Order: sequence, then structure tokens, then C-alpha cells
Amino acid sequence: MYRKLIKDLVGWKNKQGRKPLVIQGARQVGKTWLMQEFGRLEYREAVYFNFDRNKALDAIFEPDLNPYRIIEELEAKSGRKVIPGETLIMLDEIQECNRALVSLKYFCEEAPEYHIIAAGSLLGVALHKGTTYPVGKTDTLTLYPLTFMEFLAALGEEGLLKIFEEKNFRLIQVLKEEIIRYLKQYFFIGGMPGVVQNFINKRDLGEVRQEQEIILKDFYRDFSKHIAPSSIPKLALIWDSIPEQLGKEKKRFIYKDMKPGARSSQYEDALLWLTACGLVYKINRVSLPHLPLISYSEAEVFKLYSLDVGLLAAQSALSMQTLTDPNHAIFDHFKGALTEQFVLQELKASGEMLPIYFWANAKNTSSVDFLLQWEDKIIPLEVKASVNLQSKSLKAYMDSWKPSIAIRSSLADYNRNGPLHEIPLYLVGMFREITQ
Repeated sequence: MYRKLIKDLVGWKNKQGRKPLVIQGARQVGKTWLMQEFGRLEYREAVYFNFDRNKALDAIFEPDLNPYRIIEELEAKSGRKVIPGETLIMLDEIQECNRALVSLKYFCEEAPEYHIIAAGSLLGVALHKGTTYPVGKTDTLTLYPLTFMEFLAALGEEGLLKIFEEKNFRLIQVLKEEIIRYLKQYFFIGGMPGVVQNFINKRDLGEVRQEQEIILKDFYRDFSKHIAPSSIPKLALIWDSIPEQLGKEKKRFIYKDMKPGARSSQYEDALLWLTACGLVYKINRVSLPHLPLISYSEAEVFKLYSLDVGLLAAQSALSMQTLTDPNHAIFDHFKGALTEQFVLQELKASGEMLPIYFWANAKNTSSVDFLLQWEDKIIPLEVKASVNLQSKSLKAYMDSWKPSIAIRSSLADYNRNGPLHEIPLYLVGMFREITQ
């Protein structure tokens, strides 16, 4: 299964001043597979250690944090010689051993010749509990569910990917119906690697839904395993309400819509846990779009998204019959919630860190789905669920703030009208390449 982050890992291996690498990401997005595949492709040897499955590993880091002593003990544990530059050391679920995490500082400072990748599913949660992090002593990458293009690669559609890469909009238009058919599948299946692999093996959407439900149950088990029992109902309430809240016209998360009388102060810790472990994306409002956007962010007004469109479809009990609807009803489902979720996922996984917000004016009479800070530009991005190109709010934003680049993403073909780029939904992850 192709993951584009492999290229980033190769760049990390070859760069000057390389530090131990930490791969972050939610559970079951493929971090372990990515490390092991990278080790298989790029190194003579790779040694793998999992701190969640093997608690005895903790003892290796107890006496001291001398990297050379640690290497000797890891060699003894694995039965393999660790050779600098030729052996990849993989430390999985590193958040389970704080001293192993801290040891990365000493590998960076005293033994940089060793190639080390650590991964953690609940690393953000562990840090909020007071775990020490070696700030400035690691490189970091975040792995997300498979993007639409990675999904196409998994299905063997290299021809389509080549056309996308070449930005051959004429051929893309000719093949539009085929592309939309795949996009519908992706909306239902999503990008969780285990679910995609299940579909490749069995081509059975019923099996796909069962696999998604297993993952959702695993997330609930994480709730009970890693947080205080009193907080579990709060997490579950937030998580379960995301489909309903995204199905509203304005899509803003309102605590009282989740539970009558609920207040933000009662749920702050639960929301922090969900965002820290990567299960939920919190997108704050900006009313004054000035650089840097974070300085104008209004954290109390926000939208919440799931980590994966397929899991959102499963939570929403989306029927398989929507895939065969000739009117493309899947894109309008729940007032376009799945479409907006898809676009956010594509933006999140599109490259380097991309600050993402949404815009609404002071009176809340106009809003734009996403506001992106890219280099020295602020880019409004409006999402349309089908080919409806009426965008009063986007026009209001453009009239007021005169952006050099604006994006409207829908099922319409690519077009450009001054600063406004019409980018098809299935190409929105390439917005940088298209608008440059």
C-alpha cells in the first residue's frame, strides 16, 4: 500500500542534521506499517520494539539514559547488531515509556549516527498528563488516513494518478464520471488502512462497514482504558454528536445541542483528549482574516470533524445505496457534511503544517467553510456538495478582503476566473500545485 509519507522518510534519512524522528497520528492510521515498510525498503536491517506490548522494555531505560548502553541492551533484546546508518531502530507506542521518549534527546545530542524512528498513537494525550518531551531534539511527522490519491494508488489506478500529477484537466474532464465513482467509494470506505485493505481483498461494502464498526468500538475501548471513568460519558457524548452537529446548516459545534444545559467548561478536558489523540479535528473561527491567523482565532467558536470520512459515514449509518444514486446524493448527505469532512482531510494531509480555520463575519450573516494560511497568503476555501456554484458568502469575503487566491471546490470542472480557482473535489489536495 503506497503512502506518500515514505518520501518524507527518505528525505529525513538523507538530510544533514537528522534527529530522531517521531511519527504522530491517531490509532490505526498505519504508523507501524509505515515504519516497517520504510525499514524494509531503505535499510539492511530494522529492529522493532513495542512498549505497549512488551512492558519489560521499560527496564532498559531505567539505569540511565546513556545512548550507547541503551543500544547494547536493545541489541541483546533483539538478537541483532545495530549498525549506524544501516540499521533502523523502531520504537513503537513510545508514549508508554516516558524515559524512552526522553532518551531521544540524548540520541540527538550524543549519538546522532543512529537512525531512530519512534511512533505514538496517544502521544498528545501523554504529554497533557505531564510526560516530558525532548523539545527541539526530534524531527516530527504526522500520519493521517489514506488520502483520495493514496486510495486510488491502493486500487491500482496509477493511470489516473499520472493524469492528476500532470494536471491534464482535459483528460480529467473526459474521465470525470469514473473519478466520481471512485470518490463515492472513498466517501463510504474512507482512508483507514485496515478498511481499505479489507475492500481490496473482498470488494464487499458490507464487510467494509463491519471493519469500520470494529474500529469505532476500539476507539470506545481506548476511552475506557486511558481516561478517568467519570470522563468517559463526556467523551462519548462529544464523539457521538459529531455527525449530528456537522449535519446542521451552520455546522458549528454547540454544546447545548449535544445535551440540554451543557456548558463548555464541563467538557473542555474531554474535547482536549479527543483532539490530542487525533480522533477529532477542531477548527476555530476567524472573523478578521489577518496574518497570523492564530492571533485572530476565536477558540470558543469552532467546528468539530472526525479523523476519517469513512468512519463519519459509518457513524451516520450511511446506506450503501447512496453509492448508486445517479444524482450523486452522497455529496449532499447531511447538508454536505461528508463533503466538508473530505475536504478537511485532504487539506490536513496535503503537506507541511497548514493552519486551518473557518471565517464568519461579525454578524454571522456570512461564512466561508475554510480559511487557510499558506506562506504569506490567506486563502478562503468554499466547499460545494455538487455543481452548485452560487457562493454568496465567498463573494462577500472576496469583496471585503480582496484575497490574491480564493478556492471553490465542487464537482464542477477546473476553471479560473481572476483570483478564484474552481478546483474539483477530487483534486483539492493538490491546491498548492494548482494555484501556483
